[in-house]
Amino acid sequence: MYVHPQFDPVAIAIGPFSIHWYGLMYLVGFALFWGLGVYRAKHDSWREMTAQQVEDLLFYGVMGVIVGGRLGYCFFYQPEYFLSHPLSIVRLWDGGMSAHGGVLGVIVAMAYFAKKERKAFLRVADFVVPMVPLGLAFGRIGNFINGELWGRVCSPDYAFAMIFPQAYDGGLARHPSQIYECLLEGVLLFVILWCWSRKPRAAGQVASLFCLGYGVARFFVEYFREPDAHLGLLALGWSQGQWLSVPMIVVGAMLFMRSLREKA
Repeated sequence: MYVHPQFDPVAIAIGPFSIHWYGLMYLVGFALFWGLGVYRAKHDSWREMTAQQVEDLLFYGVMGVIVGGRLGYCFFYQPEYFLSHPLSIVRLWDGGMSAHGGVLGVIVAMAYFAKKERKAFLRVADFVVPMVPLGLAFGRIGNFINGELWGRVCSPDYAFAMIFPQAYDGGLARHPSQIYECLLEGVLLFVILWCWSRKPRAAGQVASLFCLGYGVARFFVEYFREPDAHLGLLALGWSQGQWLSVPMIVVGAMLFMRSLREKA
């Protein structure tokens, strides 16, 4: 079996100030969004997006990811605690972000941008979503570096079995589910969306494919990821992450089927 390397979560420390690897992974994701977005804005005039608008989108998106991700974690996973300790919501340094909450935050950010720039919301969403999965991938790398969100117990003979000493039962072999999520929700979904969006599509088709793809990938990987200790498995033996993915799958499938009936 492999053993988690126990990386130092602090990448850079200067006196009392420190920069964590997890935060750096977010910065890498945002930088990739900016670079890929500017590239497409300059090379695909039919997208009707400028480099300045990409920068504006990035700014609103960063706010959406942080605020949505934090609020999603607080109220999707520990609502009782945070309702009784509301000041803890702003304690980002204590950890706790939700990918589903981040998606909702980005939706709000895109809606604000679309209204401000007088653009169709679905067209804005179609432009944004192909750059999102790489940010998700680097976020999962950050989770792996921290040794958090480990997978469920598996056979020690499994080829990728890994021991996470941070786990409450420290010596059991587990799935490195952070890596699974990185590859499926991140790399694979990025390749699919980037290739699919290289030519004009019906409004909302790329965005719906993101919802469908992310929902299916997350639902599948949750079978290998350890459920949150304070929640466990819920109805039908599904985790909270799976239940949060179901609406994405349903909405994504409905919008995708609708877009197939429309011309690009």
